[in-house]
Amino acid sequence: MVARGLLAVALATGVFASAVGVVAAKHESRQAFIDQQQALSQRDVLNLEWTQLQIEQSTWATQGRVEEQARERLDMIQPDSDRIVVIGGRSWAR
Repeated sequence: MVARGLLAVALATGVFASAVGVVAAKHESRQAFIDQQQALSQRDVLNLEWTQLQIEQSTWATQGRVEEQARERLDMIQPDSDRIVVIGGRSWAR
């Protein structure tokens, strides 16, 4: 009789411990899913920002804008055609 009582207590303890383990595993699984979703959301935000920065960079680097800034900020001008010297490919050879 005592042995059956001890066996019942041991089995009940095992079942309870197993249930606690299942609950803990499920909680960890949900927490990992939440972390993954947050990381994916952050990735999407960063991808959008990266795309916007690439567009901004290409806008700032256009030939027309560079020429405009050279004229306005640096007071550079296009030289007259008689002041432009074209060097042939042979003159650079050694």
